[in-house]
Amino acid sequence: MNTAPLLLTIPDAARQLALSRARLYELIADGTVPSVKIGGARRIRARDLAAYVDGLASDGAPGRG
Repeated sequence: MNTAPLLLTIPDAARQLALSRARLYELIADGTVPSVKIGGARRIRARDLAAYVDGLASDGAPGRG
């Protein structure tokens, strides 16, 4: 059984990325990191967080084009 959460709170996601909550909200606002809203709660899908991190390797790495 997989016990990893499917949805992360903003503080939890920011902690996993080693970013401030404010920076994560900026990434959400500009569409870089997708999020969902459930009632009044904003959440980030774990798979979207992983996709963002995977994309970092190809976006800024020197020598890749």
